[in-house]
Amino acid sequence: MTRIPTEPGTTEETPVVDEPLTPSPAIPPKNALDAYFKISARGSTFGNELRGGLTTFMAMAYIILLNPILLGGPDVNGLHLDHAALTTATALAAAVTTILLGVVGNVPLAAAAGLSVSGAISAIVVPHTTWPQAMGLCVIYGLLIVLLVVSGLREKIMNGIPLPIKHAITIGIGLFIALIGLNKAGFVHQGKGPLLSLGPTGELAGWPVLIFCGTLLTIFILLTRNVRGAILIGLAGGTALSFILTAVANINDEVWGLQVPKWPGSPVDSPDFGLFGHVDLFGAFTSQGMGAISASVAVFTLVLAGFFDAMATIIGVGTEAGLADKQGRMPGLSKALFVDGAGGAIGGVAGASGQTVFVESATGVGEGARTGLASVVTGGFFALMLFFTPIAGMVPVQVASAALVVIGSMMMSQARHIDWADREVAIPAFLTCVLMPFTYSITAGVAAGVITYCAIKAGRGKWREPGPLMWVLTGVFLVYFALTPVKAWLGVH
Repeated sequence: MTRIPTEPGTTEETPVVDEPLTPSPAIPPKNALDAYFKISARGSTFGNELRGGLTTFMAMAYIILLNPILLGGPDVNGLHLDHAALTTATALAAAVTTILLGVVGNVPLAAAAGLSVSGAISAIVVPHTTWPQAMGLCVIYGLLIVLLVVSGLREKIMNGIPLPIKHAITIGIGLFIALIGLNKAGFVHQGKGPLLSLGPTGELAGWPVLIFCGTLLTIFILLTRNVRGAILIGLAGGTALSFILTAVANINDEVWGLQVPKWPGSPVDSPDFGLFGHVDLFGAFTSQGMGAISASVAVFTLVLAGFFDAMATIIGVGTEAGLADKQGRMPGLSKALFVDGAGGAIGGVAGASGQTVFVESATGVGEGARTGLASVVTGGFFALMLFFTPIAGMVPVQVASAALVVIGSMMMSQARHIDWADREVAIPAFLTCVLMPFTYSITAGVAAGVITYCAIKAGRGKWREPGPLMWVLTGVFLVYFALTPVKAWLGVH
């Protein structure tokens, strides 16, 4: 990879791709597999793709642990979903969507249950619906995003957002993910006095959070030493330490929470497909569900969360991996965007919530992956996990949460691409970054950044500069922020 200045006279550097994703006819394929995935044409090898696919899986395998926790809460009837069934659904949906990204899109991107989508479903949908109704809304939002892709509007919106805001979106998601990890581990606590505190009483309490700290430091050290699979090695070491301390210090099971570090008996088990196909497509729109207006608002929120979550991660992977051009655009991704949109429906049918592209895909690209074969490899490992769900269930939440903090720290590197001395872009970028963790919403951060960017440009007499799409997005996001007072005015609950 080479680097060039972003503007004449500046010192900031922007990645430029020496090996474009477009095939080169000068390099003949070695076999049918090479010809289909254009491995040689993109300057890669089968070994690079295999290693890259495995690395991506190792970096994002934590979602198998985390998603069942996010979706484990009670629905409107007080029903908690079975943990084993949720684990199976998470692995199944990730396997199907990721393999489709590789076979159809031929890009080294992997997808799984989106944290923002799962969080939105858990927080604003499930308390007012049954689980089948919630998954029905997932299917609907996924189909709506597919329509946006088919119309070409999604790619136009992605390309229409200014580059500094794109970088800020990636940073904000990193902060958001890190906060989730710190909170799940018990390191950051929602206190009764201050808004947030160190632990429940201003200090760390218990062995599990100390094991989180040890796991986190181990992964950071391995990353600085450029050890391949650092995240997975750290998670494995943290889990092993949890096993030892549970036995030696006689730690009570309740201290660990939902997932206790105990050997499950047999590491192999039959997949539990009990959630597959349990979808009530329009039930949430009835009086037995959320009601037509509230359900429509929920779909609107999920579309925004899924749309901009995926957009942000694609931008983040493209920039970090050197696959994007100087404007942050990734050419030739229309098929991949289609599959990513369809991931919402796939996740709903599987019972795992909407699927979206993961920023951890960049770890595989860093290992040399350049084609969809790496995604097929990653999806294959997710499929293999269908038969090893007991292993996933014995990793403590406190250990798995360390991976979230690590990924958040990686995404902070995008801050170097923003000109913080230029207030016209620095202020919208700042709001985009901080409001994602502060509001616990990716969509809120994107919305604040877009609205502020256009408002500042207009205030300086540059109202034409943002472009029509940015002004349309501003209108959409103004409606998004005004939904609660409008609903209250209309008497909708």
